[in-house]
Amino acid sequence: MPIPESQLETWSHQGSITQSSNTYNSIKNVLEASTTPYANKNFKVFLQGSYGNATNIYAESDVDIVICLDHCFHSDLTHLTEDERAAHKSAFRDATYTHADFKQDVLSTLTQQYGDAVTAGDKAIAIDGNGSRRKADVIVAIQFRRYSKFRSPNDSEYVEGICFWNSKGEMIANYPKQHSANLTTKHQNTFERFKRMARVFKNMRSRMVSDQLIKAGVAPSYYIEGLLWNVPDDKFASSYRACIVNTLNWYLQESKKADLVCANQQYYLLRNGSHTCWRQANCDAFIEAAVKLWNDW
Repeated sequence: MPIPESQLETWSHQGSITQSSNTYNSIKNVLEASTTPYANKNFKVFLQGSYGNATNIYAESDVDIVICLDHCFHSDLTHLTEDERAAHKSAFRDATYTHADFKQDVLSTLTQQYGDAVTAGDKAIAIDGNGSRRKADVIVAIQFRRYSKFRSPNDSEYVEGICFWNSKGEMIANYPKQHSANLTTKHQNTFERFKRMARVFKNMRSRMVSDQLIKAGVAPSYYIEGLLWNVPDDKFASSYRACIVNTLNWYLQESKKADLVCANQQYYLLRNGSHTCWRQANCDAFIEAAVKLWNDW
């Protein structure tokens, strides 16, 4: 039998708000303190992830924070002509304060405040939670520019994102602000059903993991949001049951999987071997498990 509407309604509710907000504001104050080694640099602190996008569920406890240095930037010149690349090279000089310097200064700032609760991970700096603070992940990034035109600094076109390097030295570029803005627009265009359905599918994911229908890590929240962002607006019906059936049938019968894009509209959603894309097999496994959960409830 299908999952009851009452269960889906419960799953649609947003997770922790107050404690997550307090955690973010507390860490933000530490990162923005006038005594930090980078206080005289141009940077910004903002939220990304499920809590930042109001799609968090009770099972998701982490608060994802970005601190992005705008004092320098990394450029993608792939789409420029040789003349444009030469113009770009002559217009800018290499930064003397780099991402590595910035990350070390942020790490020391957080360690000074939170001590042993701070751990430098593969991509983010983790801060363990305590009684009043939720676990947080801090991404230390610099501005990223994907240029489509460059004649001079005042005559150029680019999409702005963020980038950072993991522990292997691999650069990862992403566009959290575009992702967030597009989720909000989708939510408005679906009579405010999109974010509720994102939370429903994330709770279904948690249940599928606990029932061993899929392995943990197969369906990250970011990709679930991206998948649902591709679902046509008219599939978001007035009942949760209809929304789920419409979404699953759309993916299985109507979607052109190779053409699906991430919610930031800068990357394809389903590709193998990329830090920014969902493996096709994992997405298929998620959908297959969702169908089984739905049919065998």
